[in-house]
Amino acid sequence: MSESLYIPKVKKVGIGYLFFKRTFDIFSSFLLLLLISWVILLLTIINCFFTRFRPWFFDKRVGRNGKTIYVCKLRSMHIDAESNPEKYFTEEQMRQWKEERKVDNDPRITKFGKLIRKTSLDELPQLFNILFGSMSVIGPRPLSQREIDKHFTAEQQKIYCIARPGLISNWAVNGRSAVTFEFGERQKLELEYYEKRSLGFDTKLLFAVIPTVLLRRGAK
Repeated sequence: MSESLYIPKVKKVGIGYLFFKRTFDIFSSFLLLLLISWVILLLTIINCFFTRFRPWFFDKRVGRNGKTIYVCKLRSMHIDAESNPEKYFTEEQMRQWKEERKVDNDPRITKFGKLIRKTSLDELPQLFNILFGSMSVIGPRPLSQREIDKHFTAEQQKIYCIARPGLISNWAVNGRSAVTFEFGERQKLELEYYEKRSLGFDTKLLFAVIPTVLLRRGAK
């Protein structure tokens, strides 16, 4: 079976795992927000000067059970990046963007945006998503409906949406931008989570993401 048609053997999890996972999500996100709210505020103020005073971006994504959620991020692109990509892209970059929704050396990213992306600081507002229940600390990354429809089969889509999407995912730890949808590699890494998910595997991903972010593995 090719990676693009990969169907994981979904591991059953008990109510104890789900209760602990949600409890951890609430307490960890609340504690982190208490500790670093000043960092988020500072980054927001700085970002105002690079984004015409629109420092946050609410991205429409697919959540658990296919429900629409809005993922909070610090805006890293110019405000017309999504509505007017032709303004910034070459023909080849436009082709890549239509395929992956990502572009190498994306010209739409602001100078400050490059910094917060490289360090993953643009993801910090997602702690609010976690606290209020639309996301989890660990889980497959939240994708747009377009990405799910284009890159996943109907069977894969049902599996992908079983759990809340996560701030930290198997793909984010083991691939990031270096692993794409094109040959099914990203699909496999994301779906593989459902074969392995447990407190032990979640803990492994939680600690593994630290060197990934610090060393900027796969970051673009």
